[in-house]
Amino acid sequence: MRRTTGRLRAARRDLGKDTMLRESTEPLYTGYDLVMLDLDGVVYSGSSAVPHAPEGVTEARDRGMRVAFITNNASRTPDVVSDHLTRLGIPASPEDIVTSAQAAARLLADRFPEGSPILLAGGSGLETALREVGLTPVTRMEDAPVAVATGYGPDLPWNRILLAAIAVSDGLPWVASNTDSTIPTDWGLGPGHGALVDLIQRFSGRTADVAGKPARPLLDETRRRMEAERPLMVGDRLDTDIAGGTNADVDTLLVMTGVTGLVQIADASPEERPTYIAADLRGLFEPHPTPAWAGTGAVLGGWRAEVIAGTLVVQEDGTDDAPSVADWWRVAAVCLWRYRDETGQSADTGGVAPPTAP
Repeated sequence: MRRTTGRLRAARRDLGKDTMLRESTEPLYTGYDLVMLDLDGVVYSGSSAVPHAPEGVTEARDRGMRVAFITNNASRTPDVVSDHLTRLGIPASPEDIVTSAQAAARLLADRFPEGSPILLAGGSGLETALREVGLTPVTRMEDAPVAVATGYGPDLPWNRILLAAIAVSDGLPWVASNTDSTIPTDWGLGPGHGALVDLIQRFSGRTADVAGKPARPLLDETRRRMEAERPLMVGDRLDTDIAGGTNADVDTLLVMTGVTGLVQIADASPEERPTYIAADLRGLFEPHPTPAWAGTGAVLGGWRAEVIAGTLVVQEDGTDDAPSVADWWRVAAVCLWRYRDETGQSADTGGVAPPTAP
C-alpha cells in the first residue's frame, strides 16, 4: 500500500500559537503502519465494547494497519486481555497485546543477564512478563535479588510490599509498571499502583523507573514488537495516552469516547495536546482539517468557537448544513488552548455541551 506520509505533515494554519492539531488531507490510516489502541475508554468500557470500536479495528486491519492493544494494567496477562477482547467481538491474540508489565520486564531484561532474580511485588501479569524475558521472579531476600519490580496485584500481601520498600531503600534498582493513581473496581474507583509507588518513594527517598504511560517504555516496547516505522497512538486520556505519545515522539489521536471532556482539554498543557481529535475510532478513516482563525474565534466546518469574558462559546455559523461532531471538538480545543497559552488560565466551559455523535 502506498503511504502518503508527506500529506500528513502539511503545514499547520497560523493561529498565532502552536495548536497541537495537524492537518491531514488524507485519512489517517494512509500515513501510519501501526495503530496503538488504549483499551479502557477507546476499545471497551467495562464489559461492553465502545461504539464503533469493533468495526474500527476490523477496518484498520483491512486497510493494512497493524493493530496493537496497549494497557497500563499490569495485573492481567495478554491471554486474559485477548480473551476479553475476542468476547466483545474484537478478535485479538496474545501477540496483539502489550502491557506495562511487559515493558517493565523489558527494561529489566536489558539491564540484567538471563536468569537474574527479581524481587516481585505485583500480580500474575508482572510475574508472567518477567519469566517471558528469561528473568526469575523471587519473593525473598534470601534469593539475592538484583532489582525490584512492582505492579498492581489485587491479592498482593503487605509483607511483599514491606520487603520491596526495604529493598528499594537499601539501594536495589526499582522498576514500576505504572503510576496510575486509580483503578476501576466493582465498587467504584480505587487506589491504583501509583499509590504504592508513592508510598515506596516516600519511604525510601528514591524514584522508580516507570514503564507505563505517560513514560515512553510501553510505547517503545510496542513499536519494537510490531516492527513499526510510523505508529499512531490512540487514547482517551490526555495525561497518560497523549502525554505518553508526546514523550515517545509518536503522533496521537484523541477520541472522545472516554474520560476526557472540555474541562480536561481546557487545562491541557502543551505535552498533553494531541496531534488529531476525532469523535471515535471512525476518525482513523477520515481526513483531519484544522480550524482557521477569524477575528476572535476559531472556525471550521460550520462551527465557531471563541472565549468571551473567560467563558467558552461554541455556535453554528451557518456555513454547513450538517456540521460534524469532530469539527466541534477541534474548534473548541484550539480556542481553549490559545486562550490558555495567552492568559495562563483555563477558560470556563461549564455552560457548554458538546453535540452527540450520530
